Amino acid sequence: MPNTNSQLVIIGAGPGGYAAAFFAADHDIKVTLVDTEINPGGVCLYRGCIPSKAFLHVAKVLNEAKEAKNFGVEFAEPKIDVEKVRNWKQGVVQKLTGGLGMLTKQRKITFIQGRAVFQNAHSLKIQKTKGGEEVLNFDTAIIATGSRPTTIPNFPASPQIMNSTDALELKEIPKNLLVVGGGYIGLELGTVYAALGTKVTVVEMMPALLLGVDRDLRSVLERRLKEKFHAILTDTKVTAMTETPQGIKVTFDGANVAEKEQIFEKVLVAVGRKPNSSGLGLENTKVQIDQRGFITINGARQTAEPNIYAIGDVAGDPMLAHKASHEGRVAVEAIIGKKVAFEPQAIPAVVFTDPEIAWCGLTELDAEKKNIPIKIAKFSWGASGRALTLDRHDGLTKLILNPETERVLGVGIAGVGASELIAEGVLAVEMGALASDIQFSIHPHPTLSETFMESAEAFYGHSTHTFQPRKK
Repeated sequence: MPNTNSQLVIIGAGPGGYAAAFFAADHDIKVTLVDTEINPGGVCLYRGCIPSKAFLHVAKVLNEAKEAKNFGVEFAEPKIDVEKVRNWKQGVVQKLTGGLGMLTKQRKITFIQGRAVFQNAHSLKIQKTKGGEEVLNFDTAIIATGSRPTTIPNFPASPQIMNSTDALELKEIPKNLLVVGGGYIGLELGTVYAALGTKVTVVEMMPALLLGVDRDLRSVLERRLKEKFHAILTDTKVTAMTETPQGIKVTFDGANVAEKEQIFEKVLVAVGRKPNSSGLGLENTKVQIDQRGFITINGARQTAEPNIYAIGDVAGDPMLAHKASHEGRVAVEAIIGKKVAFEPQAIPAVVFTDPEIAWCGLTELDAEKKNIPIKIAKFSWGASGRALTLDRHDGLTKLILNPETERVLGVGIAGVGASELIAEGVLAVEMGALASDIQFSIHPHPTLSETFMESAEAFYGHSTHTFQPRKK
């Protein structure tokens, strides 16, 4: 069994792992990157962010074609070539992951396809995918192994019961689909299948969908989903599933359900994700894991083993690719001796449904829970010229403000393109902008970005396109 050495080894080549590897290589560190895939990319590129957004774009085109009749343009019923759609998505994935493979080589990073297990705090045993083992000795390590879909033990094992990875394979378009879980993953994939022609039912055990999102933002989405989905069952539990020749028979328990037993061609279970912290040999180190399975770290992303760091999904919420990438940079800076900590004021979160929801910084719900005094400034997209030209006035932009200093503490957006708009909110929170800074920053007209400016104007009682009597 060969022995090799590396200054830094990174286990997991997702958005956190490869960002850390590239940043370290740019600082002349000898880096080894270990992953089970043939190229970097991780769940995000192979089975998550990228393929889902490719399919969501297909859904967007289908919905826009259908709704164009509202302004006088009608198209024939679309013909969907499932195989071609699937191949197009796969082509996007291959371009991105192949490009990352090239960047890995250009930076002279050693890439090993395989699974790594800690033998101790300075040594890994790597089982290579193509056969053989290798012992890698290292000075420092970064664990970036990500997460996987949560499973429900009492559900039967059946090809008709999918997780998010299965759903993104798009093997067929079922006549009907039950989505178990009203979080962002279930709603995004439900949006895709509904646009493709599937009757989608969502079941959620909590009183509302996206319960962690501010009420006014999620209500914008809920109104549209009630039109697009066949049914939304909140305050409802799935008590049993049985595979039958007709499909999966599901038993429900909830006051909102008329039929306690229903049969679905496919079921998608999307009830969250859990960290990939097991099977890494961490018991051979001082690395500690909390009750939820997350690796315990400090501000520099350092574990209880001083030369081992952890980033991304495996190191705690929020489980977001962009959060992992920034954590990777912080970890590398700590490794090269800089005094750093991961202390963002505004990590943006996006639900890529239709309409999208995006937020950053302090939310109204968090302020309520923590008894933080705030003022809220809102602008409805019903008064936005650009939203009306898009025939999508179902939107809202809101600012969460400090009532004393008028500093922007958080931003929330519901509406088409919210994912592209939220970056202005992130910058405002991180830079400590005031409502007046946004008010006096000239925004182009007619655009959806104007809704930021108009929200700030509304705070002062003189939004141009809405009338709100000034408070004395």
